[in-house]
Amino acid sequence: MTLTPVSLSAYADPTALARALAAHVADALRAELARSGRASLAVSGGRTPTRFFETLSGAPLDWAHVVITLVDERWVPETSDRSNAALVRRHLLQGPAAAARFLPLYNDAPSPEAGLAALEAEAAALPSPFAAVVLGMGDDGHTASFFPGADALPALLDPQGTAQLGVAHAAAAGEPRITFTLPPLLAARALFLHVEGERKRAVLDAARDAGPEGDLPIRAVLRHAARPLDVFWCP
Repeated sequence: MTLTPVSLSAYADPTALARALAAHVADALRAELARSGRASLAVSGGRTPTRFFETLSGAPLDWAHVVITLVDERWVPETSDRSNAALVRRHLLQGPAAAARFLPLYNDAPSPEAGLAALEAEAAALPSPFAAVVLGMGDDGHTASFFPGADALPALLDPQGTAQLGVAHAAAAGEPRITFTLPPLLAARALFLHVEGERKRAVLDAARDAGPEGDLPIRAVLRHAARPLDVFWCP
């Protein structure tokens, strides 16, 4: 199958990358606010996006009409140092961006399966499509919670799937996770991939070759995206 081309923007360091990515995401949010009066943004967690979050948080936007959510989340409370929601609150929902509404992908249910229906109802009320989605990627080629070997990976990656959210269990994931499925991520008006380091660049290059999506799940994004994927990378 043919993979979607990649539009790669390379930066000298993480600070320059964060500034450029924040500017592009802010532009996408402004465009959607001008178009419909509301905008939604889905961001990724992990260690990589902290500088980007802190830069975006100061952007001059009508944040009160923006809803921020996560691409995926570990099934842990915000008191955990593994919580992506806690990361977003600490680094993105600050300054001007504190006026945005935030939808975490976690609730008090005992498991993600038990909490899924309530989260799906909340996700259905988000402004749609996303004005912008910012994906990350692991050294194993996972993005969102699309991990190699995840039990529900075929359903999560189904480009014709109708569910917005799904549950992922994978050995490499640690905790069980809730994740947006592939279709709502690909439907975003602007889709970005934020990667740093030579190792991840090599993984991305490998994913651009034909191969099974289950081996390098980022391939599913490259394979089914409707337009070139905007990749922001620095060494």
